Amino acid sequence: MNRTRELAAFALALFFATGICSAQQAGPKTAARAPGLSAELLQQWNEIGRKLIAMADDFPEDKYDYRPTPSVRTFAEQLLHTTGDTYLFTNAALGEKDPGPEAESRERFKTKAEVVAYLKKAFADGAAVIKSKGDKGMRESVKNFEGGGQIELLGLGYSRVEHSAEHYGQLVLYYRMAGLVPPESRPRK
Repeated sequence: MNRTRELAAFALALFFATGICSAQQAGPKTAARAPGLSAELLQQWNEIGRKLIAMADDFPEDKYDYRPTPSVRTFAEQLLHTTGDTYLFTNAALGEKDPGPEAESRERFKTKAEVVAYLKKAFADGAAVIKSKGDKGMRESVKNFEGGGQIELLGLGYSRVEHSAEHYGQLVLYYRMAGLVPPESRPRK
């Protein structure tokens, strides 16, 4: 019985030694490097922008002024609010002034085409800023229009992504309450 244990232990040791030698001969494997700060923010920025643009393109124009209850924004006003909010990031990054509430005015953007174009431009402008700033630029402090103090550009960017995602979730409910299925909830082709 001792001989069996000795052979089993030897076989096990040989197994592990062979594995270690094989791994050393193959050389060290390099892990894929994680994207930088700006690349990660850009990915999140573009993803929420894509979802919102898909909704804006898809929602029927005759329902753009739909609101589930009188006390909330219409579908179009939700999109315009989110779009204007992205400029809190873009304008701060560029050292420009607060876009102000007029940036979200339904009177200024009367048609679906105007709302969609503004939404597309806002996310494209933000993406361009993220690319131009790069990782180093994401660490710059900028004026926070909402709080009045300074904020790191990276944090401001992520707060705008998060804010847009909140409104995306609200717009999903608008779709459902209007008897429609949001683009992201439809079966993939």
